[in-house]
Amino acid sequence: MAQARREVTIKDTHRGLWYTDGKLEKVLEAGRYRIPRAQILWLRRPRVEVVLVDVRQRELTIKGQEILTADKVAIRVSIIVQFRVTDPRAAIHEVENFEDRLYTDVQLAARRSLASMALEEILTNRNRLSEDILRDVKEAARGYGVDIRRADIKDLIFPGNLQEIMNRVLAAERMSQAQLVEARTKAEVQRIEAQAKLDVQQKETQAKHESQLKDVEVAARARRIQADSQAELQRIKTAADVAELHARADAAPAYASHPALLRLRELEALHELARNANARIYIGFRRHGRATLSK
Repeated sequence: MAQARREVTIKDTHRGLWYTDGKLEKVLEAGRYRIPRAQILWLRRPRVEVVLVDVRQRELTIKGQEILTADKVAIRVSIIVQFRVTDPRAAIHEVENFEDRLYTDVQLAARRSLASMALEEILTNRNRLSEDILRDVKEAARGYGVDIRRADIKDLIFPGNLQEIMNRVLAAERMSQAQLVEARTKAEVQRIEAQAKLDVQQKETQAKHESQLKDVEVAARARRIQADSQAELQRIKTAADVAELHARADAAPAYASHPALLRLRELEALHELARNANARIYIGFRRHGRATLSK
């Protein structure tokens, strides 16, 4: 509270309440203000006072509240509340001390909320506490010029034996998580190895199949070449036979005109046959009107 003086400077982080003879006249924004003196010589003037109110966001810690949960477990809870004064007049006039009132309201709201929650829910759903406090206190705090931004559990302390049990549970959870990660890693390695083996088998099968296809293609190509060769040989032979027939046809008139040529061909044929020791030649002769064979 500022005493009467000639001027007062209010920073942007504060607001000022201007009282004249104890009566609130106005709320001062940031700036510099002249304050008249209460008395000049024999002239008495109204007494002016300026009360500064911090409007910055602040934190309030509710420490070490021992509360029974819905399942009768005693826990100690520390809660941190973030708030700011939005109405300086109400913060000073509506309650004796707005910070003490806020402390009490949050404390009672936290007790009501935690007493309705089981221990497991408190551990797994801390956001519910913040939601419950904001729902229970926010409107009431606005009535004395305070806006609650958030309320969270800062510390959560359990009885000694329960703490030991929880540590064991946490250790077991960590162990199970580690085993789960190890099992997943092992399964992934096995899957990768199996996939690698499958890929190798597929590649080997593909290579074998390609090799068989190549062998089939080579064999088919060889058969095709052999068939083409035989066809070509047959074509040449046929052409030779046709040429020979044409030659015989062309020679036939000459043999008809000159029988001696035909006889000469017969002698050449006999000569060729005589070279073979196993060849037998039968020549027909006529004797006494009947035919005989001579070897």
